[in-house]
Amino acid sequence: MTHAWKRWTGALAVAASLGTAQAQILIGQTAGFTGTVAAGVKETTEGARLWIDSINAKGGVHGQKIELLGMDDKFDPKAAAANAKVLIEEKNVLALFLNRGTPHSEAILPLLDQHGVPLIAPSTGAMVLHQPVKKHVFNVRATYQREAEKAVTHLHTMGVTRIAVVYADDSFGADGLEGARKGFRKAGFEPVTIIKADRLKPDYATLIPAITSQQSQAVVWIGSGNTVAEGVKALRAAKSVAQVVTLSNNASSGFIKSLGDQARGVVVTQVFPYERSYAYGFIKEAMALAQAKKMELSPAMLEGYAAGKVLVEALRRAGPNPTRAKLQTALENLKGFDIGGLEVSFGPDDHTGLDFADLSIIGQDGRFRR
Repeated sequence: MTHAWKRWTGALAVAASLGTAQAQILIGQTAGFTGTVAAGVKETTEGARLWIDSINAKGGVHGQKIELLGMDDKFDPKAAAANAKVLIEEKNVLALFLNRGTPHSEAILPLLDQHGVPLIAPSTGAMVLHQPVKKHVFNVRATYQREAEKAVTHLHTMGVTRIAVVYADDSFGADGLEGARKGFRKAGFEPVTIIKADRLKPDYATLIPAITSQQSQAVVWIGSGNTVAEGVKALRAAKSVAQVVTLSNNASSGFIKSLGDQARGVVVTQVFPYERSYAYGFIKEAMALAQAKKMELSPAMLEGYAAGKVLVEALRRAGPNPTRAKLQTALENLKGFDIGGLEVSFGPDDHTGLDFADLSIIGQDGRFRR
């Protein structure tokens, strides 16, 4: 059992023992604290906690402290749905928050509608959560389709025309693939090959030759952190120098560590500004809070931090006695909320929140560079 998992299960036990006497605001989170996305989940959650902890240290929201109840779904959609059911029906959480994964989010949707529970800041850019608008889902990041399209456009502007696409065989992979196809259509050319890969255990012995046999100059790799990292290593072992571009679900320090000595030069799309940019107030703020905890801010942490700011603001607007319905109304009426240089807005026909997209490259020092 990992230290992280002990922490989250411990939080559940503590919250249960405290009961209602502490007047806590209970927020539920199901995510892969262990498994292939654990590094990214850990960092997004740490980012959210930077802001939540700072608010709790000042007395909370309307005198109530926020308790984040985390459950490990091991990045399994069925487990995500089961966890969400427990959090909603047994723990009576006010909202779900910062879950991870596209098929996992899809598995949770029926529970949201059944119980009128808002889902705030799912850590996925799945278009299915954006269009058509899902009543109880409030996104705080751009879509994977926008990221994948930008990746292809970027490569094309660099004169790269022989591009392979590898995508996970799930709804996340299909979503990213559609975005890449948009980029190819706009640029007026086709990928040299499109390869479907098992979402958890890709067959690299088959994948890599399919890429190298096409003299691919670049690979847009749409998959989870560990699978992409192992793919990059296998590609380099085959002596390929193809540029690898992956999406923001892998924008974590943990992903860089998993790449090891093959990290340099890998491009990762981003859905928030550069995490060391002092031009944005919320980044300066997050950086100071991270330094106080002896942490280094990463893109994944920044996503969690922005999510935490939206959560806290919605709770503030929901009033001193928040209910699921009051929180839903507060979110639906969140207009022009400045998180510190970027504005988040929701409306009847738009639950996207932010639409920022950019690119970064992993430098020789093992850090993201813009």
